[in-house]
Formats: sequence, C-alpha cells, structure tokens
Amino acid sequence: MAKAKVVIDQNKCKGCGLCTTACPKKILALSKEKINAKGYNPCEVIDIDSCIGCAFCATMCPDVAIRVER
Repeated sequence: MAKAKVVIDQNKCKGCGLCTTACPKKILALSKEKINAKGYNPCEVIDIDSCIGCAFCATMCPDVAIRVER
C-alpha cells in the first residue's frame, strides 16, 4: 500500500491547532521555528511515516490548508 502524503499550505494556516488534536497518530505539530506570511506558527508534519491517510486533519482545518494525497 502506498503511503499517504500530507500537504500543508503553510501560508493559509493560522496555527489554530485543530489538526493536531484531530490526528489519531499525533504526527502534526505547530512549528516552533517557522512563521508564515500572516504571522502565525503554521502546522507541520513531524512523522510522515506514521500517517495512515485518514484525512481527519484536512477535515478539521477551517482554512482548507491541508490536503491528504493517497
């Protein structure tokens, strides 16, 4: 089975953290280093190998900043 790929548009992300709480595998985190064009710490994938492709993160994102490719 091919691995899922989480694609985050970091400039759309407002750092709300909803995706991080929705992820059952806890592979997402708000960046501690990066700041996007809007001044927020965007979400980033910290362990793509553990992704199960459930797309809960994309479903929860109010800004449609996350896409999951299978």
